[in-house]
Amino acid sequence: MTTKKYPRVIIFTTPTCTFCRKTKKYLRERGVPFKDVDVSRDPAAAHHIARRSGQQGVPVLDIGGKIVVGFDRPKIDKLLGLK
Repeated sequence: MTTKKYPRVIIFTTPTCTFCRKTKKYLRERGVPFKDVDVSRDPAAAHHIARRSGQQGVPVLDIGGKIVVGFDRPKIDKLLGLK
């Protein structure tokens, strides 16, 4: 059995964000490892991702250096090679 190799995934979230929870659940269900960064506790990360994405909202995903704003399942699937 081979384990699929995914690009590095970082998800920028807040504890109260419904779409953040849905995105993390979606990734877990598909066995995609990710690093969760709570921007409500890390102002530097919040500033960094707002600059990179042009957005103040969450979730924002960094998938192998490519930015996905929101729970954009088709874009997430494409970047991760999921079907």
